[in-house]
Amino acid sequence: MSSDEKPAPAPRSLAEALRARDDASLAALLRSRPDLITPVPTDLTQLATRAGTRASVVRALERLDRFALQTAEALAVAGDPATYAELLGLMAGDAGDPAVAAALPRAVATLREQALVWGGDDRLRLVRTARELLAPSPQHPSPTGLGPTVQEATAGMSPGRIQEILTTAGLPSTHDPVSAVTALTALFTDRRRMAALLAEVPADSLEVLERLVWGPPYGQVTADPARRLRLLLDRGLLLPTAPGTVVLPREVALHLRAGLAHRAPEPLPPAVEAAATHRPQVVDATAAGQAYTALATVEELLKDWDEGGPNVLRAGGLSVRDLKRTAVALDVSEPVAAFWVELAYAAGLLASDGEADERYAATPAYDEWLGRPPAERWAQLAEAWVTGTRTPGLVGGRDAKDRTLSALGPGLDRSAAPEVRHRVLTLLAGLPEGAAPSAESVLARLRWERPLRGPQREQEHDLRSRLAQWTLSEAEQLGVTGRGALSAHGRALLGAPPAPAPAQPVPAQPAAGRKAPAQEAAPVGWGGPGDKLPVHKHHPSAAVSDPLAAREPLSPAEQATAVAAAARLLAPLLPEPLDHVLLQADLTAVAPGPLQRPLAEMLGVLADVESKGGATVYRFTPASVRRALDAGRTAADLHAFLAEHSRTPVPQPLAYLIDDVARRHGHLRVGAASAYVRCDDDALLNEILADKRSAGLRLRRLAPTLLATQADPATLLEGLRAMGYAPAAESAEGDVLITRADSYRTPPRTAPEPVPEGPPTPDATLLSAAIRAIRAGDLASTAPRKPTADPVAGGELPRTGAAETLATVQAAVLTGEALWIGYVNAEGAASQRVIAPIRVEGGFVTAYDHTADEVRTYPLHRITGVAELEDEGS
Repeated sequence: MSSDEKPAPAPRSLAEALRARDDASLAALLRSRPDLITPVPTDLTQLATRAGTRASVVRALERLDRFALQTAEALAVAGDPATYAELLGLMAGDAGDPAVAAALPRAVATLREQALVWGGDDRLRLVRTARELLAPSPQHPSPTGLGPTVQEATAGMSPGRIQEILTTAGLPSTHDPVSAVTALTALFTDRRRMAALLAEVPADSLEVLERLVWGPPYGQVTADPARRLRLLLDRGLLLPTAPGTVVLPREVALHLRAGLAHRAPEPLPPAVEAAATHRPQVVDATAAGQAYTALATVEELLKDWDEGGPNVLRAGGLSVRDLKRTAVALDVSEPVAAFWVELAYAAGLLASDGEADERYAATPAYDEWLGRPPAERWAQLAEAWVTGTRTPGLVGGRDAKDRTLSALGPGLDRSAAPEVRHRVLTLLAGLPEGAAPSAESVLARLRWERPLRGPQREQEHDLRSRLAQWTLSEAEQLGVTGRGALSAHGRALLGAPPAPAPAQPVPAQPAAGRKAPAQEAAPVGWGGPGDKLPVHKHHPSAAVSDPLAAREPLSPAEQATAVAAAARLLAPLLPEPLDHVLLQADLTAVAPGPLQRPLAEMLGVLADVESKGGATVYRFTPASVRRALDAGRTAADLHAFLAEHSRTPVPQPLAYLIDDVARRHGHLRVGAASAYVRCDDDALLNEILADKRSAGLRLRRLAPTLLATQADPATLLEGLRAMGYAPAAESAEGDVLITRADSYRTPPRTAPEPVPEGPPTPDATLLSAAIRAIRAGDLASTAPRKPTADPVAGGELPRTGAAETLATVQAAVLTGEALWIGYVNAEGAASQRVIAPIRVEGGFVTAYDHTADEVRTYPLHRITGVAELEDEGS
């Protein structure tokens, strides 16, 4: 360095520290704390002010990992400012933990990047709001368990009492309380003298200190304390803070802790351990089977609601009774049924119809979804699950007003759900292929990455743990994982790279109590003992430990690409639909696999599903055959259909069943009179009237071949079928009505939008524009200005007349100098701008606006004042 070059002065404020950052560092700050950019600050001073507000600091602290938070807590109990050596002593202790020493630069870099800490290593300053939140006090004990300093604890103590403590501790008396407190603090921070002082303390008194050393540091004493307590009070090892309350001074506690601010610093995240390992092919095949089951379940759900589903509760959502019926229909438990209902809703396949008697039904998007290939249909469901904020695991719980949370109802959105799901799957993606993690290790890792502060956060902490457990369960049901391990198509859904190869074979089931080797304790992706320890993922110059964790959220285009890639990987694993069944003599048909859609739909009308699984068993009954005849099929059609699609001959009992039901079908005719029954065989009508079971229908004879009733046609049809007859409905013209099941659809409905957690992360375009605007605004507020004849107090923009404004602007055009102007737009909003005038004509000035980073034209009459900017080198 030459003699005329001077080192950059140390920043005196957070604003100056931000001013010294480059654009990449500012972009990292705004990306990690998006609340700072909403709205865009006018300059760096406003950005620094906003970064120090309580709400913003709380949010930033909540998003720190455990070690970075421990570092911030240590700075809160250190001096202000603190040196890096002092911080290292608080974190690593007198013994100097090498793991802590290696990880501390990463933690400090994280706090600096988050604008929670500023200043060089010789003057580290925690922002004031963070210090107030983390510093110990009787109302808010510090997580470190440390109490106040000697100076803070003796603030209200009488000078005479302080002198007595000095004398008892073996120190010379002083002339004022300030020097007395300084001498006492020097004693407690001197390791050698402090050890000598404690050596004189009896064991029972030391036991009292040991109870308070790791917190809480406060204890209760009586008006006449015991001798062991009196001895500690006389030497200042315990100091009174209130009547009946004593505290262990921070300096004494740190000596007893060997300098540690935390009992157990956690510089390294806990490893995600593999509970079992399977062959990747088995994992993918299992996940593909679950994916196909997921498609079949959603189809069955919406088919059951095809003619209109259950009613919407007045408060919104599905009633408990309807959820139970849905669970029985799907042959699953109620929580699982809630998951499938919510998944269909999140994918936009299900909604309420919006009618007066509101009920749920499939949307028009469901028909489009059915027409897509199976892999693409699954990808749509999986994408809706990964990105959605609906949380079906909450169904059946209680909200803040003690109301039951219902499926499809309000109150199920949790903004943390997408983040937790994505992070859990990312941890699975970091394991070798086929490795299934233990749920406990996943939860421990998530708790380290987001420790969450304070008792008021315990409820959210519990929610995040439950979200992680639900994610593992739902991923298995949906087919994202197979046997607990992430599948290849699940990995592609995240946009993740291929899985790392295992360094050594992982046992399928580790023996109980076996201690993991040292290399297994490090998180996946971290090097061995000789490699460099990773630094924090947000630090721009850091070697990232977890490449998946460092990935920014996928853009819509990247998400679409990932979804398409997942569908391509899944497609070959799904079974090909079959075009045949196996008919058996016991009036059943076995589908050995998934059926083609036309075959499955027709068979679903002609027979009832008896059992599901790898093969589906259908049973033919008189009611199911009558259902097919009601849909417009004839006996000949049904015989031809079965002969075409059966690999076995049509059994004679099934043929007889079809012919028998068809022979009786339509013999009776039902119409509206309210309803009537007509039949050419009057003996059959006599039989119906004589049957006691027809009393509820209140039939009466209108003619030898005609009966009438007050019941509606549907009730009459149902009643006669319950009596064993096979009536057919007819129209007003006397034609047989074909009662096909009409598909009921809601009006076009879009999928519900996820509820974001705070402001969204800004993209690169927004960040670039925001930084340009902040830099320009900062230039306008801090650039030196040439003195004017009439300076304005406070350095505000001077007011200039029209003639002076025009002359100054014209001169700037000739000299190429930049000007600082005040401008009022057409809406009356005032702003300050830095411009470089290009030309002046017609009452307008055309200039390059440094604030907007573009060329603009301004009316001269809207410029309220103008001042020249000094050159930076002048």
